[in-house]
Amino acid sequence: MCSLPLPREPLRRVAVAGGTHGNELSGVYLVRHWLLAPAELQRPSFSAVPVLANPAATAACRRYVDRDLNRTFTSTFLNSTPTPDDPYEVTRARELNQLLGPKASGRAFDFVLDLHNTTANMGTCLIAESSHDVFALHLCRHLQLQYPELSCQVFLYQRSGEESHNLDSVAKNGLGLELGPQPQGVLRADIFSRMRALVATVLDFIELFNQGTAFPAFEMEAYSPVGVMDFPRTAAGDLAGSVHPQLQDQDFQPLQPGDPIFQTFSGEDLLYEGESTVYPVFINEAAYYEKGVAFVQTEKLTFSVPAMPAPTPAPSPAS
Repeated sequence: MCSLPLPREPLRRVAVAGGTHGNELSGVYLVRHWLLAPAELQRPSFSAVPVLANPAATAACRRYVDRDLNRTFTSTFLNSTPTPDDPYEVTRARELNQLLGPKASGRAFDFVLDLHNTTANMGTCLIAESSHDVFALHLCRHLQLQYPELSCQVFLYQRSGEESHNLDSVAKNGLGLELGPQPQGVLRADIFSRMRALVATVLDFIELFNQGTAFPAFEMEAYSPVGVMDFPRTAAGDLAGSVHPQLQDQDFQPLQPGDPIFQTFSGEDLLYEGESTVYPVFINEAAYYEKGVAFVQTEKLTFSVPAMPAPTPAPSPAS
């Protein structure tokens, strides 16, 4: 069951971030557009602020400059004493924490939507922190109902005992959009348009909530990480094979023990040796080669999400 506190008042401070990874161009160009023409983000009860999260990496069309910004929003980095030798992304994470947070404080933004692309065949993936994130999961359900043709799988990125590290974790509520497949450094009109429509629907959902809509309880399916699988490698650490053709592009599909997962350069099929069915995601993600990850293994969860009551109207300011 979900257990994090529900918003009790309307959400007023909302941000939409793109360019957290500087070569994921759908979010980059949407945010650049909104910085020049922010009217698209306006709603009657709030307006969303566009944020270019990693301007240095965006200018270089690289994922990051020194380290992955989207792994840097933990207390270790945010609360450490700044030094002149800090990696660029550590300094930038602290800046964003001051702009959108501070994390876990009452002054933090009410909601942050973080926009991403993946080279993997993940379609429209909604990334929430955990099964305890009630507001985000109701938002996911709303997107699934609004876009049944997109499937809209939900990925819960936080593993047990792990501190949240994504950009949207600095806000009181947040969600990541992960759309693919799209190559790094490439802008595709279809995915750009899909992301734009999804952002509008997210903002419409917040408006519905702010205007007093209550949302009923429901059952949800989601995918939670249980491990990662590296590529086969030589003794020197070089790749010895690639993702098997039968696994390629099969994100969120069941992988059974004995199914092929890799094909070595000598032509041998390597089989999955796990003891239970898993659901691979981020299969052959370009950004994960450096992390030693050919795909992320997940388990499929089914759980209950409680009803979300309408917020209490905020008191009107004194005249």
